[in-house]
Amino acid sequence: MDVARHVLRSEGGTVDLFKGLVPTLEVPGNAAMFGVYEATKQYLARGQDTSSLGRGSLILVGGLAGASFWGFVYPTDVVKSVIQVDDYKNPKFSGSINAFRTILASEGIKGLYKRFEPAMARSVPANVACFLAYEVTRSALG
Repeated sequence: MDVARHVLRSEGGTVDLFKGLVPTLEVPGNAAMFGVYEATKQYLARGQDTSSLGRGSLILVGGLAGASFWGFVYPTDVVKSVIQVDDYKNPKFSGSINAFRTILASEGIKGLYKRFEPAMARSVPANVACFLAYEVTRSALG
């Protein structure tokens, strides 16, 4: 609550509580992740019935799904981050689109993927564990 009060009093009010919100709406990333997950499972199973896939296949599928999420949304995450740390009194960016264009113009496409490797190194094993736990639990419950 102290952070919220600080933002409300000194950093522009209610609107700044939601600064950087739009780029965090990662619906397209989740669509990519679950789409890749299901499509890859069905591809490896050679059909709709994926119940026979082994853990190795599920590990591969979970890793690819997690990688697809970040591959798809990482530029929006970079934009979100620069907007959230931008100085409210003297902002460099007027909004998400302006931040995207500014980064692209000054740093190129690489600027939208800076520090991508650590995100992938964190995402792949996390999604492997998550999807594998889901599949093992689903299988155990029948």
